[in-house]
Amino acid sequence: MYLFNTLTRRIEKFEPLNPPNVSLYTCGLTVYDYAHIGNMRTYTNNDILKRTLTYLGYKVNHVMNITDVGHLTSDEDTGEDKIEKGAVATGKTVWEVADFFTNYFLDTLKALNILLPDTLCKATQNIDEMIRLIKILEEKGYTYQTDQAVYFDITKFPTYGKLSGQALIDKIKGAREEVYLDPQKKHPADFVLWFKKVGRFANHIMHWPSPWGEGFPGWHIECSAMSMKCLNTNTIDIHTGGVDHIAVHHEDEIAQSEAATGQPFVRYFVHFQFLLVEGKKMSKSLGNFYTIDDIKNHGIDPLALRLLFLQTHYRQIMNFTWGAAEAANEAYQKLKNYVIDIRSHTSRTILSQEKLEKLDDYRQQFVQAISNDLQMPEAIAIMWAMLKSNIPSPDKLDLLFEFDQVFGLKLSEVTKEEIPQDIIELANRRNEARKVKDFALADKIRKEVEEKGYRIEDIDDSYIIKKATH
Repeated sequence: MYLFNTLTRRIEKFEPLNPPNVSLYTCGLTVYDYAHIGNMRTYTNNDILKRTLTYLGYKVNHVMNITDVGHLTSDEDTGEDKIEKGAVATGKTVWEVADFFTNYFLDTLKALNILLPDTLCKATQNIDEMIRLIKILEEKGYTYQTDQAVYFDITKFPTYGKLSGQALIDKIKGAREEVYLDPQKKHPADFVLWFKKVGRFANHIMHWPSPWGEGFPGWHIECSAMSMKCLNTNTIDIHTGGVDHIAVHHEDEIAQSEAATGQPFVRYFVHFQFLLVEGKKMSKSLGNFYTIDDIKNHGIDPLALRLLFLQTHYRQIMNFTWGAAEAANEAYQKLKNYVIDIRSHTSRTILSQEKLEKLDDYRQQFVQAISNDLQMPEAIAIMWAMLKSNIPSPDKLDLLFEFDQVFGLKLSEVTKEEIPQDIIELANRRNEARKVKDFALADKIRKEVEEKGYRIEDIDDSYIIKKATH
């Protein structure tokens, strides 16, 4: 398998430390607001990576964090705590905010058939591990204190900037002076390991005792402490996240982890590109901040959204439009209809040599596509070509379900939907009206059927009934 490694900025052969075992760490959500479809594109791509590894025979130990404290509104340690901001916005306590939005996030993952990690770790449940890691960094001389916080001194880590490709001196010069809020801070790019419950955070609700006084951890220290604890390793095979994590969050994770252990922190960094909405960045002010509920309310099956995500490579910016989502919904319905139709052809025959070779060729094409830096658009195209081929139906179905181990579209669970008797009777009445050219009555009955959540598609003198998708 080959993956694009952000550390080296090239596609490399994937070689885990202890094959076939793979340690995988995912940056989870900061649970102060609803998970949106931009988040979901990232987690769907992460799921595709995990499913691909499993399909190829690896044994994946997957850990994901939940950030429920310490992530400020700016990644550069400025602004207010996002959880407390969410509490003010919703009228809930900080603990209620974290629980509510964590559950919403998990429900969204379930709707998109995203496999849950083997370990889901919350920051608030791992404070002791963070304090322990900060103490190690302090003992090794990588930290300093101000009246407001404990900082990591990036000048003590000469390779700082290796992930983003920005030299240490450029990183320091490039840091924005306007966010230089702590007058005792040595360099603008130094980052907080522990916030003290003083000054602007004197009334911070979430706080714990520490060797540096009451306070709470910085966002960056959380992932280092929890990944090493939950994966039981100082060196992770694969660390994933959005491209917005490269310049600050993951750079800081590398610095503090490698400074503490003296070992490489991550072998392969895999980063997923942004999702735009109608060509613009998603924001509530623009009215284009969409959640899974918005998708459902628009009549789009969440798994159709997953199919839509599969049609753009994870390293390319994707533009979401409702038109594209509706087209994906139709394609997903078509795919389900294929399954229902193929299942009706139950006879299995011995494959000819030609068809056996064709079957193997489609499988090899699929494996080659997913193994080449997760080329999912290509894999989807191979799937459609296979379905339209002259391979016998039962063998098509077997291969489709095999492909779906990676796609995650729940195709093996598709069953023919039973149409209620009253809908069938209405459709029969409408068909009789059409035959006598009473189109006014036919149109009235069609609208009644649609109001009940179904639609009729006319085929010559007959029809088919389908559950309405929107």
